Amino acid sequence: MYVIKKDNTHEPWNVQKVVVAVNKSAYRALVKFTKSELDFLCSYVEEKALSLGKEGIPIGEMHNIVESALEQVKPEVAKSYRDYRNYKQDFVKMLDEVYKKSQSIMYIGDKENSNTDSALVSTKRSLVFNQLNKELYQKFFMTTEELQACRDGYIYVHDMSARRDTMNCCLFDVQKVLENGFEMGNLWYNEPKTLNVAFDVIGDIVLSAASQQYGGFTVPSVDLLLEPYAEKSYEKFYRRYIDMGLTPKIADKEAMADILNDFEQGFQGWEYKFNTVASSRGDYPFITMTFGTGTGKFAKLGSITMLNVRRKGQGKKNCKKPVLFPKLVFLYDENLHGKGKESEDVFEAGILCSSKSMYPDWLSLTGDGYVADMYKKYGRIISPMGCRAFLSPWFEKGGIEPADEADKPVFVGRFNIGAVSLHLPMIYAKAKQESKPFFDVLDYYMELIRNLHIRTYAYLGELRASTNPLAYCEGGFYGGNLQLHDKIKPLLKAATASFGITALNELQSLHNGKSLVEDGQFAIETLVHINEKIAQFKKEDGNLYAIYGTPAESLCGLQVTQFRKKYGVIEHVSDRPYVSNSFHCHVTEELTPIEKQNLENRFWDLFNGGKIQYVKYPIDYNLDAIRSLIRRAMKMGFYEGVNLSLSYCDDCGHQELEMDVCPNCGSHNLTKIDRMNGYLSYSRVKGDTRLNEAKMAEIAERKSM
Repeated sequence: MYVIKKDNTHEPWNVQKVVVAVNKSAYRALVKFTKSELDFLCSYVEEKALSLGKEGIPIGEMHNIVESALEQVKPEVAKSYRDYRNYKQDFVKMLDEVYKKSQSIMYIGDKENSNTDSALVSTKRSLVFNQLNKELYQKFFMTTEELQACRDGYIYVHDMSARRDTMNCCLFDVQKVLENGFEMGNLWYNEPKTLNVAFDVIGDIVLSAASQQYGGFTVPSVDLLLEPYAEKSYEKFYRRYIDMGLTPKIADKEAMADILNDFEQGFQGWEYKFNTVASSRGDYPFITMTFGTGTGKFAKLGSITMLNVRRKGQGKKNCKKPVLFPKLVFLYDENLHGKGKESEDVFEAGILCSSKSMYPDWLSLTGDGYVADMYKKYGRIISPMGCRAFLSPWFEKGGIEPADEADKPVFVGRFNIGAVSLHLPMIYAKAKQESKPFFDVLDYYMELIRNLHIRTYAYLGELRASTNPLAYCEGGFYGGNLQLHDKIKPLLKAATASFGITALNELQSLHNGKSLVEDGQFAIETLVHINEKIAQFKKEDGNLYAIYGTPAESLCGLQVTQFRKKYGVIEHVSDRPYVSNSFHCHVTEELTPIEKQNLENRFWDLFNGGKIQYVKYPIDYNLDAIRSLIRRAMKMGFYEGVNLSLSYCDDCGHQELEMDVCPNCGSHNLTKIDRMNGYLSYSRVKGDTRLNEAKMAEIAERKSM
């Protein structure tokens, strides 16, 4: 008996080739066959082949026999086998999609991610590769049900182009990497002995490590990170001045002046580096730095200097403007930053900076809610990853649950493995159309996301530590002391996976015609149900699932398109070019900042995996108003953003809020900075924008955001 290949050549029958083929398919499906299962498959295939009574069996018939055998043993492997079997036909379609996307990128550009400049050759290459990777992900990772749900718009799988390669947002433990030296790019780095060298080395670490992931890259408590290196530099400077014959008082003054200069030069260097050097992904890495709790003189000097450098901006003389990266997050402790407290000066520097550059955003450590509870009980800070993602607790001894009263949670060094978002209005409309209970339909899509996350944990766990040595081998991630060829599976136990939520305002409107400002009760009931369901999943699967208020960028327009295709144009649901982000009130609502804070506070504790609250300040740099609203937000336990629409004339340097034409020189050559969602972006650069049309439409209608 022989097999007739597609080119009509003959190959002698060899059952071992069946074993090799099914094992490859099993590997792609992340399962393994037992010996008894392989014996069954071989005997089944051989028996069926012989029963045909043919000397030569066409390869197509042989595939059918193997597929039939796999269906009886492991259906998921049968799917993997079938998908790969049809890959040649599918690849033609996939490459056609990639080609069409590449032509669009080459000649039109791309505005899905505001952190990318698609005019650059390196970015174009990355975007074309991303399209191919996205097609591969859909073909070989997603099930038919998941793919259908995604294409229809009921769920949205974020970052398909990167999900199979690496992990998502993280709190990178730079301090652990620096301690006692480390290896990067086959070169050994000794731990820095001075502040200026620390700035250089940390910048290299951040750019290198951030290139090996997608999403937000946070350096937590950067003031405390830099403090010991500032102390080393101070001792060096002080000894030098004493040796020159200066008095201790003058030596101290001169040494502190040198430290201030090193801080200023270091932070300015970071701003240049992080805003001009694109990562291997073709974008500018989303780098966040948190700070504010250090009370030593060098930690406080570092915090204040970082804020002053950001406030003063970068650029040519008389045309300076703030940069976008790193995003700054102020860690607010009422006992440190309250009126008359020891770090009130750091708080005031932050207020002044926010009034001119919108950053820092402000995270309450001592108000109400989950983040503050962790800080008050354990003294552990949960810095946001990127713009708004927060980690669920993972305890040092007990894991998901504390082993005893002495067990403490760990956050620094941990990460997320990706987010999949629910499009709530779409799911609600489907339930009504099919006369099914909304929560039953919602549960179906939550189960789809759950299974995607389970497979993602399993798939990523097979990757080797060599894919990101700084993280997995040099201590950047919690437990990251693996050897290069070790699998990273042990580190994934502490990783979170997010269930995202979009368009909560539109869900409420679809339910009873009222916005979140007018009602909101059904929205709360929905979120309570989702929280209860995810708590169940978490317990059953042993995975750290989290609920995430999705910061829809290009998605805000895509979801309207998807809804209209299925359910048409419905007033206050799909009649605008965009949907609302997360749990926020609609941007067109006429609300005071206090009203908006109060309304969105209802949802705050239902989004512990990712959230931010922000209000628009149409007050032209009114420090008293910003100060009082920030203190109010900190008391409420918010992660708060200050929203101003910053405009700068690139010709004469004039700046003001909400400027479209320079009143000073008449120029249209403006740079405008607006809040995208939880982060800042250019809504205009030399007359053009990196934002998509839907997001620009939303920005144009903002009243309370």
